[in-house]
Amino acid sequence: MELPNGEQSAELLQAQAHIWNQIFNFINSMSLKCAIQLGIPDAIHSHGRPMTLSELVDALPIHHTKAQFIYRLMRILIHSDFFVRQKISEIDEEGGYLLTPASRLLLKDEPFSVTPLLLALLDPIMTNPWHHVSEWFQNDEPTPFYTTHGRTIWEYAGHEPKLNHFFNDAMSSDTRLITSVVVRDCKGVFDGFNSLVDVGGGTGTFAKATADRFPHLKCIVLDLPHVVADLEGTENLSYVGGDMFEAIPPADAVLLKWILHDWSDEKSLRILKKCKEVIPSKDKGGKVIIIDMIMQNQKGDDELIETQLFCNLEMMILYAGKERNEKEWAKLFFDAGFSDYKITHVLGLRSVIEVYP
Repeated sequence: MELPNGEQSAELLQAQAHIWNQIFNFINSMSLKCAIQLGIPDAIHSHGRPMTLSELVDALPIHHTKAQFIYRLMRILIHSDFFVRQKISEIDEEGGYLLTPASRLLLKDEPFSVTPLLLALLDPIMTNPWHHVSEWFQNDEPTPFYTTHGRTIWEYAGHEPKLNHFFNDAMSSDTRLITSVVVRDCKGVFDGFNSLVDVGGGTGTFAKATADRFPHLKCIVLDLPHVVADLEGTENLSYVGGDMFEAIPPADAVLLKWILHDWSDEKSLRILKKCKEVIPSKDKGGKVIIIDMIMQNQKGDDELIETQLFCNLEMMILYAGKERNEKEWAKLFFDAGFSDYKITHVLGLRSVIEVYP
């Protein structure tokens, strides 16, 4: 075989390196999962000062024969900006490990911890379907999750406490951060109405925070019976077991946080029409509040754009849903009979959308 010239060789080798990078890309997430399971962020945080490698090794629940490998794990996690190294003294050559803003969101006691979401999405239940995507493209089943497990993710969660627990913990941790930002920076969202139903609200994290912040609001959480079973309400917070495709409790406003991206356009349209049926007119304060992703609203930020693309595929693989751009959202709203909408880009990867009847 004839060797390529210098320019062609460089191009081929660069292409090969790019492919290798994609092949090994999963190592970033799996290394991070390992760090969480070993308790590395909490060990460094508890140490209270830059933690040397030997101190970290001594603090971790690992077999003594594996101590030599922790350094290699930490190298990739530093490269991924989860930890940094800082010199402890002028004669120090190794330095000590410190947390970054990202790893602080992985601490066990962090109110806005992303750890439950990470452990949920990287569990084999959720990752195994990725090995069956090409098979799914050749069959008539709704998702690769169904191809892998023989049932939808909702059916699986309804019968498997482990997955149901993952979902509840992941959604609660995410909601705590989102709620704090929305309540602080989007106060006008809650103006003009006296009751709110949180559709698919899980264990009620958003509704609880909203009810506490706005005591005049009567908040209702609607979710599947097995999700809200045994949950106790308060004076202005109640739980209702039901199906959002069948009926939604009447309220001045309906909240759909991270709901519609789980469903196809056809089913999202059904949900929106149900919402419109139970809220008053716009002049009486009626609206639907959607917290979800708007594709392509992060110009120039390659990492955020890539994350949105990842999420779009994740919805296809697990839920038969999709992430939408503004044009696709607008079509859904108008097809459901709504008259107008307002978007506030305040939640990083996601946005707040107020939709008016």
